[in-house]
Amino acid sequence: MLTYVVKRIALMVPTLVGILLVSFAIIQFVPGGPVDQLVQELRGRGEVGEVVASGSVYRGAQGVDPDKLAEIRKMYGFDRPAHERFLEMLVRYARFDLGQSYFHHKGVWQLIVEKLPVSMSLGLWSFLITYAVSIPLGIAKAVRNGSAFDLWTSTAILVGYAIPGFVLGVVLLVLFGGGSFMQVFPLRGLTSDNFDELSLFGQVLDYFWHLAMPLTCLIVGSFAVTTMLTKNTFLEEIRRQYVVTARAKGLSERTVFYKHVFRNALIPLVTAFPAAFVGAFFTGSLLIETLFSLDGLGLLSYEAVIKRDYPVVLGSLYVFSLIGLVTKLVTDLCYTWVDPRVKFTAV
Repeated sequence: MLTYVVKRIALMVPTLVGILLVSFAIIQFVPGGPVDQLVQELRGRGEVGEVVASGSVYRGAQGVDPDKLAEIRKMYGFDRPAHERFLEMLVRYARFDLGQSYFHHKGVWQLIVEKLPVSMSLGLWSFLITYAVSIPLGIAKAVRNGSAFDLWTSTAILVGYAIPGFVLGVVLLVLFGGGSFMQVFPLRGLTSDNFDELSLFGQVLDYFWHLAMPLTCLIVGSFAVTTMLTKNTFLEEIRRQYVVTARAKGLSERTVFYKHVFRNALIPLVTAFPAAFVGAFFTGSLLIETLFSLDGLGLLSYEAVIKRDYPVVLGSLYVFSLIGLVTKLVTDLCYTWVDPRVKFTAV
């Protein structure tokens, strides 16, 4: 096991470098970079200097004083070759220094921490509610397979799965967000303006009052996958030979189900738990955040791509890729914890 863990950790390094290299290379060919955007801003303010008619200056910099352009390129670090900038970035990332945002004028770490509460609120609560509802529902459907209860619950969760979250969000805003009908829930933010003046109980109510509509949009479509996975896993275990043998020995249905079936059927769910739990902390839903005016990681990533804020794009990609790789390793280790029969010695 130790050898396997060491190999996996060693493989994380070239994997991360490969992800960053591909992303960095693509960025070099994307038009409208930060230099172009700042040039356009300066041109709009009349601060670009003398007009240059030479065809040697690239198109996005036409009308810009060459000295001013060189100063801008140096400010963003584009005065050096691409390979030098990439190697410098790798050295900084090895020290977990993600650099400074071009447009927010803040550290990338600071931006991620500032936006994290919104994404954590959406991701964590949607994860907890989804698991709390889907697993018991999936077990109940497996026990009552083929019944009217199984049919109607399958219909309900599949209809919810078919409805896009942003479409449901628009409907909720029209019905309960002060659209054409009622003003029941707030339209933006995680808390009210007078949040600090409320009691503890009032703050909790205010927090969930603001989360009601965004969470509904996120969880309605997420019940189907976990519920059906739970049901199918339990059905597969119930039909195995060891269950038939246990029943033939005279064991009660309760004993067979909870002592044998339950433990084995939960293995796929338990092993997927670390990835789902960690991912919940960094969930970013651009459409939901935009629809309900929530400033989270989804909106931050989108704006960084649009504005060509490369430190934010690459820094957040590095953090999320590293977390994803570590979580994959933890998930594999959970297999051996839940089922000791699983061995990685041959890997």
